[in-house]
Amino acid sequence: MTDTLNDQVKQAAGRLDEHVREMIRWHFDPHSGTPFWLEYARQAGWNPLEQVQCFADLLRFEHFDDDALRFVPHEKLVPGPYKGLPFTVFETGGTTGMPKQRIGWEDYQTDYADYARLLDDEIFPRGGYWLSMGPTGPRRLRLSLEYLANQRGCSCYFIDLDARWVKKLIANKRYDEAKTYMEHVVDQTLIILKHRQVDAIFTTPKLLEALSEKIDLPEETQVKAVFCAGTEMNPQMVRFLIEEVLDNRIRFIPIYGNTLMGLATALPVTARDNYSISYYPPQPRAVIRVVDPKNTDKLVDYGQWGRVELTTLTRELFMPRFLERDEVARRKPCESWPWDGVADVRPFGSSEKKVVEGVY
Repeated sequence: MTDTLNDQVKQAAGRLDEHVREMIRWHFDPHSGTPFWLEYARQAGWNPLEQVQCFADLLRFEHFDDDALRFVPHEKLVPGPYKGLPFTVFETGGTTGMPKQRIGWEDYQTDYADYARLLDDEIFPRGGYWLSMGPTGPRRLRLSLEYLANQRGCSCYFIDLDARWVKKLIANKRYDEAKTYMEHVVDQTLIILKHRQVDAIFTTPKLLEALSEKIDLPEETQVKAVFCAGTEMNPQMVRFLIEEVLDNRIRFIPIYGNTLMGLATALPVTARDNYSISYYPPQPRAVIRVVDPKNTDKLVDYGQWGRVELTTLTRELFMPRFLERDEVARRKPCESWPWDGVADVRPFGSSEKKVVEGVY
Protein backbone atom coordinates (compact mmCIF):
# COMPACT_ATOMS: atom_id res chain seq x y z
CA MET A 1 0.00 0.00 0.00
CA THR A 2 1.10 3.57 -0.63
CA ASP A 3 2.05 5.87 2.26
CA THR A 4 -1.17 7.84 1.67
CA LEU A 5 -3.33 4.71 1.87
CA ASN A 6 -1.44 3.53 4.95
CA ASP A 7 -2.30 6.84 6.62
CA GLN A 8 -5.95 6.47 5.61
CA VAL A 9 -6.04 2.94 7.04
CA LYS A 10 -4.59 4.13 10.35
CA GLN A 11 -7.09 7.01 10.53
CA ALA A 12 -10.01 4.66 9.78
CA ALA A 13 -8.79 2.24 12.46
CA GLY A 14 -8.65 5.13 14.94
CA ARG A 15 -12.21 6.19 14.06
CA LEU A 16 -13.35 2.58 14.48
CA ASP A 17 -11.74 2.30 17.92
CA GLU A 18 -13.43 5.53 18.99
CA HIS A 19 -16.78 4.29 17.67
CA VAL A 20 -16.34 0.98 19.54
CA ARG A 21 -15.77 2.84 22.82
CA GLU A 22 -18.88 4.96 22.18
CA MET A 23 -21.07 1.95 21.42
CA ILE A 24 -19.80 0.00 24.44
CA ARG A 25 -20.58 2.98 26.69
CA TRP A 26 -24.05 3.17 25.14
CA HIS A 27 -25.02 -0.50 25.44
CA PHE A 28 -23.40 -1.21 28.83
CA ASP A 29 -24.13 2.01 30.71
CA PRO A 30 -26.92 1.52 33.28
CA HIS A 31 -28.87 4.51 31.88
CA SER A 32 -28.64 3.95 28.11
CA GLY A 33 -27.79 0.27 28.18
CA THR A 34 -29.59 -2.67 26.62
CA PRO A 35 -31.06 -5.09 29.22
CA PHE A 36 -29.64 -8.08 27.31
CA TRP A 37 -26.09 -6.69 27.48
CA LEU A 38 -26.41 -5.33 31.02
CA GLU A 39 -27.37 -8.83 32.14
CA TYR A 40 -24.47 -10.25 30.15
CA ALA A 41 -22.02 -7.90 31.93
CA ARG A 42 -23.32 -8.97 35.36
CA GLN A 43 -22.69 -12.63 34.54
CA ALA A 44 -19.58 -12.46 32.32
CA GLY A 45 -16.95 -12.07 35.02
CA TRP A 46 -15.39 -9.09 33.24
CA ASN A 47 -16.41 -5.47 32.65
CA PRO A 48 -16.78 -4.39 29.00
CA LEU A 49 -17.02 -0.73 30.05
CA GLU A 50 -13.49 -0.90 31.44
CA GLN A 51 -11.89 -3.59 29.31
CA VAL A 52 -13.04 -2.72 25.78
CA GLN A 53 -11.05 0.26 24.54
CA CYS A 54 -10.58 -0.67 20.88
CA PHE A 55 -11.96 -2.98 18.21
CA ALA A 56 -9.39 -5.68 18.96
CA ASP A 57 -10.76 -5.90 22.52
CA LEU A 58 -14.04 -7.23 21.11
CA LEU A 59 -12.27 -10.57 20.80
CA ARG A 60 -13.04 -10.92 24.50
CA PHE A 61 -16.62 -11.62 23.48
CA GLU A 62 -17.59 -15.09 22.36
CA HIS A 63 -19.39 -15.43 19.03
CA PHE A 64 -22.85 -13.91 19.16
CA ASP A 65 -25.52 -16.61 19.39
CA ASP A 66 -28.22 -15.82 16.85
CA ASP A 67 -30.77 -17.64 18.99
CA ALA A 68 -30.89 -14.38 20.94
CA LEU A 69 -32.58 -12.85 17.89
CA ARG A 70 -35.01 -15.76 17.74
CA PHE A 71 -36.10 -16.25 21.31
CA VAL A 72 -35.01 -13.41 23.62
CA PRO A 73 -38.02 -11.12 24.33
CA HIS A 74 -37.75 -7.96 22.25
CA GLU A 75 -37.98 -5.81 25.36
CA LYS A 76 -34.57 -7.08 26.47
CA LEU A 77 -33.03 -5.87 23.22
CA VAL A 78 -34.30 -2.29 23.53
CA PRO A 79 -31.66 0.27 24.64
CA GLY A 80 -32.75 2.54 27.50
CA PRO A 81 -33.54 5.70 25.46
CA TYR A 82 -35.76 3.69 23.08
CA LYS A 83 -37.84 2.11 25.85
CA GLY A 84 -41.55 2.48 25.15
CA LEU A 85 -41.07 3.53 21.52
CA PRO A 86 -42.73 1.29 18.90
CA PHE A 87 -40.20 -0.47 16.69
CA THR A 88 -40.11 -2.18 13.33
CA VAL A 89 -39.45 -5.93 13.26
CA PHE A 90 -37.30 -7.20 10.40
CA GLU A 91 -36.68 -10.86 9.67
CA THR A 92 -33.67 -12.48 8.05
CA GLY A 93 -33.93 -14.98 5.19
CA GLY A 94 -34.40 -18.22 7.05
CA THR A 95 -36.00 -21.37 5.69
CA THR A 96 -37.87 -23.20 8.42
CA GLY A 97 -38.46 -22.66 12.10
CA MET A 98 -38.28 -19.39 14.01
CA PRO A 99 -36.53 -16.68 11.95
CA LYS A 100 -33.95 -14.27 13.34
CA GLN A 101 -35.61 -10.92 14.02
CA ARG A 102 -33.91 -7.53 14.27
CA ILE A 103 -35.87 -4.74 15.88
CA GLY A 104 -35.09 -1.18 14.87
CA TRP A 105 -36.09 2.43 14.58
CA GLU A 106 -33.91 4.40 12.17
CA ASP A 107 -30.89 2.18 11.43
CA TYR A 108 -32.17 1.13 8.03
CA GLN A 109 -32.67 4.77 7.04
CA THR A 110 -29.14 5.71 8.09
CA ASP A 111 -27.63 2.76 6.21
CA TYR A 112 -29.44 3.49 2.98
CA ALA A 113 -29.14 7.28 3.16
CA ASP A 114 -25.36 6.82 3.30
CA TYR A 115 -25.52 4.51 0.27
CA ALA A 116 -27.81 6.88 -1.66
CA ARG A 117 -25.12 9.55 -1.64
CA LEU A 118 -22.80 7.25 -3.58
CA LEU A 119 -25.12 6.85 -6.56
CA ASP A 120 -24.48 8.68 -9.82
CA ASP A 121 -27.14 11.23 -10.80
CA GLU A 122 -26.63 10.40 -14.47
CA ILE A 123 -27.37 6.71 -13.94
CA PHE A 124 -30.04 7.30 -11.30
CA PRO A 125 -31.98 10.36 -12.44
CA ARG A 126 -33.85 12.08 -9.67
CA GLY A 127 -37.60 11.87 -9.90
CA GLY A 128 -37.49 8.54 -11.73
CA TYR A 129 -39.04 5.16 -10.96
CA TRP A 130 -37.52 1.97 -9.60
CA LEU A 131 -38.80 -1.61 -9.57
CA SER A 132 -37.96 -4.31 -7.03
CA MET A 133 -38.22 -8.02 -7.79
CA GLY A 134 -37.50 -9.26 -4.30
CA PRO A 135 -38.85 -10.11 -0.86
CA THR A 136 -41.29 -7.75 0.83
CA GLY A 137 -43.28 -8.71 3.93
CA PRO A 138 -41.09 -8.68 7.08
CA ARG A 139 -37.86 -8.12 5.15
CA ARG A 140 -35.75 -5.06 5.83
CA LEU A 141 -35.16 -4.83 2.08
CA ARG A 142 -38.74 -3.72 1.43
CA LEU A 143 -38.61 -0.52 3.47
CA SER A 144 -34.91 0.06 2.84
CA LEU A 145 -35.09 -0.05 -0.94
CA GLU A 146 -38.08 2.28 -1.03
CA TYR A 147 -36.27 4.64 1.35
CA LEU A 148 -33.18 4.51 -0.90
CA ALA A 149 -35.33 5.39 -3.92
CA ASN A 150 -37.02 8.19 -2.00
CA GLN A 151 -33.63 9.61 -1.02
CA ARG A 152 -33.00 9.97 -4.76
CA GLY A 153 -36.39 11.62 -5.27
CA CYS A 154 -37.73 8.42 -6.85
CA SER A 155 -40.71 6.15 -6.25
CA CYS A 156 -40.61 2.37 -6.29
CA TYR A 157 -42.81 -0.45 -7.62
CA PHE A 158 -42.66 -3.85 -5.90
CA ILE A 159 -43.10 -7.41 -7.08
CA ASP A 160 -43.44 -9.72 -4.08
CA LEU A 161 -41.25 -12.78 -3.66
CA ASP A 162 -41.56 -15.47 -1.00
CA ALA A 163 -37.96 -16.67 -0.94
CA ARG A 164 -38.61 -19.20 1.83
CA TRP A 165 -41.23 -20.93 -0.26
CA VAL A 166 -38.88 -21.21 -3.23
CA LYS A 167 -36.11 -22.66 -1.04
CA LYS A 168 -38.55 -25.16 0.40
CA LEU A 169 -39.69 -26.25 -3.06
CA ILE A 170 -36.11 -26.76 -4.25
CA ALA A 171 -35.04 -28.55 -1.07
CA ASN A 172 -37.95 -30.96 -1.57
CA LYS A 173 -37.01 -31.40 -5.26
CA ARG A 174 -40.28 -29.86 -6.44
CA TYR A 175 -38.45 -28.19 -9.28
CA ASP A 176 -41.44 -27.76 -11.61
CA GLU A 177 -43.31 -25.82 -8.92
CA ALA A 178 -40.26 -23.65 -8.26
CA LYS A 179 -39.96 -22.90 -11.97
CA THR A 180 -43.66 -22.03 -12.17
CA TYR A 181 -43.31 -19.66 -9.23
CA MET A 182 -40.32 -17.96 -10.86
CA GLU A 183 -42.33 -17.52 -14.06
CA HIS A 184 -45.14 -15.99 -11.98
CA VAL A 185 -42.70 -13.40 -10.56
CA VAL A 186 -41.26 -12.63 -14.00
CA ASP A 187 -44.72 -12.26 -15.55
CA GLN A 188 -45.71 -9.69 -12.94
CA THR A 189 -42.51 -7.79 -13.65
CA LEU A 190 -43.19 -7.78 -17.39
CA ILE A 191 -46.60 -6.20 -16.81
CA ILE A 192 -45.03 -3.31 -14.88
CA LEU A 193 -42.29 -2.84 -17.47
CA LYS A 194 -44.89 -2.76 -20.24
CA HIS A 195 -47.12 -0.14 -18.65
CA ARG A 196 -44.72 1.98 -16.55
CA GLN A 197 -41.41 3.72 -17.12
CA VAL A 198 -38.73 2.10 -14.97
CA ASP A 199 -35.25 3.58 -14.58
CA ALA A 200 -33.69 1.05 -12.21
CA ILE A 201 -34.39 -2.54 -11.18
CA PHE A 202 -33.44 -4.45 -8.06
CA THR A 203 -33.38 -8.22 -8.49
CA THR A 204 -31.33 -11.40 -8.09
CA PRO A 205 -28.99 -12.99 -10.64
CA LYS A 206 -31.34 -15.88 -11.34
CA LEU A 207 -34.39 -13.67 -11.72
CA LEU A 208 -32.48 -11.25 -13.95
CA GLU A 209 -31.48 -14.12 -16.21
CA ALA A 210 -35.07 -15.42 -16.27
CA LEU A 211 -36.37 -11.93 -17.05
CA SER A 212 -33.90 -11.58 -19.94
CA GLU A 213 -35.39 -14.65 -21.57
CA LYS A 214 -38.69 -12.78 -21.92
CA ILE A 215 -37.54 -9.23 -22.69
CA ASP A 216 -34.48 -7.48 -24.12
CA LEU A 217 -33.89 -4.95 -21.35
CA PRO A 218 -31.44 -2.69 -23.25
CA GLU A 219 -33.67 -2.56 -26.34
CA GLU A 220 -37.20 -2.68 -24.97
CA THR A 221 -37.01 -0.66 -21.73
CA GLN A 222 -35.59 2.60 -20.40
CA VAL A 223 -33.81 0.85 -17.53
CA LYS A 224 -30.44 2.49 -16.87
CA ALA A 225 -29.17 0.38 -13.96
CA VAL A 226 -29.75 -2.96 -12.27
CA PHE A 227 -29.01 -3.62 -8.61
CA CYS A 228 -28.24 -7.29 -8.18
CA ALA A 229 -28.00 -9.21 -4.90
CA GLY A 230 -28.91 -12.46 -3.27
CA THR A 231 -27.65 -15.71 -4.68
CA GLU A 232 -23.97 -16.33 -5.43
CA MET A 233 -22.48 -14.20 -8.20
CA ASN A 234 -19.29 -15.88 -9.36
CA PRO A 235 -17.16 -14.16 -12.05
CA GLN A 236 -18.59 -16.32 -14.83
CA MET A 237 -22.16 -15.35 -13.87
CA VAL A 238 -21.21 -11.67 -13.53
CA ARG A 239 -19.60 -11.58 -16.98
CA PHE A 240 -22.68 -13.22 -18.50
CA LEU A 241 -25.04 -10.72 -16.91
CA ILE A 242 -22.97 -7.67 -17.87
CA GLU A 243 -22.09 -8.69 -21.42
CA GLU A 244 -24.95 -10.91 -22.55
CA VAL A 245 -28.01 -9.85 -20.53
CA LEU A 246 -27.29 -6.12 -20.16
CA ASP A 247 -25.13 -5.83 -23.29
CA ASN A 248 -22.76 -3.42 -21.49
CA ARG A 249 -25.47 -0.77 -21.93
CA ILE A 250 -27.19 -0.98 -18.56
CA ARG A 251 -25.10 -0.35 -15.45
CA PHE A 252 -24.67 -3.48 -13.32
CA ILE A 253 -24.43 -2.72 -9.58
CA PRO A 254 -23.83 -5.70 -7.29
CA ILE A 255 -24.96 -5.45 -3.68
CA TYR A 256 -23.92 -7.41 -0.61
CA GLY A 257 -25.96 -6.82 2.50
CA ASN A 258 -28.46 -8.24 4.92
CA THR A 259 -30.74 -7.39 7.80
CA LEU A 260 -27.94 -7.59 10.36
CA MET A 261 -25.15 -5.79 8.50
CA GLY A 262 -26.72 -3.12 6.36
CA LEU A 263 -25.33 -2.50 2.90
CA ALA A 264 -21.79 -3.04 1.63
CA THR A 265 -20.55 -1.08 -1.38
CA ALA A 266 -18.96 -2.74 -4.41
CA LEU A 267 -16.03 -1.52 -6.43
CA PRO A 268 -16.87 -1.05 -10.13
CA VAL A 269 -16.85 -4.44 -11.84
CA THR A 270 -14.40 -4.68 -14.74
CA ALA A 271 -12.94 -7.23 -17.12
CA ARG A 272 -9.53 -6.16 -15.79
CA ASP A 273 -10.47 -7.76 -12.45
CA ASN A 274 -11.83 -10.84 -14.25
CA TYR A 275 -15.35 -9.84 -13.14
CA SER A 276 -14.57 -10.57 -9.50
CA ILE A 277 -16.71 -8.41 -7.18
CA SER A 278 -15.10 -6.71 -4.17
CA TYR A 279 -17.32 -5.27 -1.43
CA TYR A 280 -16.56 -2.99 1.49
CA PRO A 281 -18.80 -2.98 4.59
CA PRO A 282 -20.26 0.22 6.08
CA GLN A 283 -17.56 0.64 8.73
CA PRO A 284 -17.69 1.66 11.57
CA ARG A 285 -21.40 0.76 11.81
CA ALA A 286 -20.63 -2.77 10.65
CA VAL A 287 -17.26 -4.51 10.46
CA ILE A 288 -16.32 -7.75 8.73
CA ARG A 289 -13.41 -9.99 9.65
CA VAL A 290 -12.57 -12.86 7.29
CA VAL A 291 -11.60 -15.62 9.68
CA ASP A 292 -10.18 -19.11 9.56
CA PRO A 293 -13.23 -21.40 10.02
CA LYS A 294 -11.15 -23.73 12.22
CA ASN A 295 -9.69 -20.93 14.34
CA THR A 296 -12.01 -17.95 14.27
CA ASP A 297 -9.72 -15.75 16.36
CA LYS A 298 -7.37 -15.73 13.38
CA LEU A 299 -7.75 -13.68 10.19
CA VAL A 300 -6.92 -15.34 6.88
CA ASP A 301 -4.31 -13.68 4.66
CA TYR A 302 -5.35 -11.27 1.91
CA GLY A 303 -6.53 -13.18 -1.14
CA GLN A 304 -7.38 -16.27 0.91
CA TRP A 305 -10.82 -17.69 1.60
CA GLY A 306 -12.44 -17.58 5.02
CA ARG A 307 -15.73 -17.26 6.84
CA VAL A 308 -17.48 -13.93 7.43
CA GLU A 309 -17.48 -12.74 11.02
CA LEU A 310 -19.79 -9.73 11.36
CA THR A 311 -19.83 -7.17 14.15
CA THR A 312 -22.67 -4.64 14.13
CA LEU A 313 -22.09 -1.44 16.10
CA THR A 314 -25.06 0.93 16.18
CA ARG A 315 -27.07 2.48 18.99
CA GLU A 316 -29.94 0.16 18.06
CA LEU A 317 -27.94 -3.08 17.84
CA PHE A 318 -24.69 -4.32 19.32
CA MET A 319 -23.87 -7.73 17.85
CA PRO A 320 -20.25 -8.81 18.28
CA ARG A 321 -18.53 -11.52 16.26
CA PHE A 322 -21.52 -13.16 14.58
CA LEU A 323 -20.47 -15.95 12.21
CA GLU A 324 -22.40 -15.48 8.97
CA ARG A 325 -23.27 -18.32 6.60
CA ASP A 326 -21.03 -16.79 3.93
CA GLU A 327 -17.48 -17.47 2.86
CA VAL A 328 -15.43 -14.89 0.99
CA ALA A 329 -11.95 -13.97 -0.16
CA ARG A 330 -10.31 -11.26 1.96
CA ARG A 331 -9.49 -8.05 0.09
CA LYS A 332 -7.04 -5.27 0.95
CA PRO A 333 -8.19 -1.75 1.89
CA CYS A 334 -8.54 0.76 -0.93
CA GLU A 335 -8.56 4.56 -1.12
CA SER A 336 -12.35 4.84 -1.18
CA TRP A 337 -12.76 2.41 1.72
CA PRO A 338 -9.56 2.16 3.78
CA TRP A 339 -10.44 -1.04 5.61
CA ASP A 340 -10.73 -4.72 4.75
CA GLY A 341 -13.11 -5.79 2.01
CA VAL A 342 -14.46 -9.12 0.82
CA ALA A 343 -14.85 -10.69 -2.61
CA ASP A 344 -16.71 -13.44 -4.45
CA VAL A 345 -19.32 -14.07 -1.75
CA ARG A 346 -20.73 -17.58 -1.69
CA PRO A 347 -22.60 -19.74 0.86
CA PHE A 348 -20.34 -21.14 3.57
CA GLY A 349 -19.32 -24.69 2.75
CA SER A 350 -20.50 -24.51 -0.87
CA SER A 351 -17.04 -25.56 -2.08
CA GLU A 352 -17.52 -28.86 -0.23
CA LYS A 353 -21.25 -29.53 -0.55
CA LYS A 354 -24.29 -28.34 -2.47
CA VAL A 355 -26.16 -25.47 -0.81
CA VAL A 356 -29.81 -24.68 -1.59
CA GLU A 357 -30.10 -20.99 -2.54
CA GLY A 358 -33.40 -20.68 -4.39
CA VAL A 359 -33.77 -17.42 -6.29
CA TYR A 360 -32.61 -15.07 -3.56
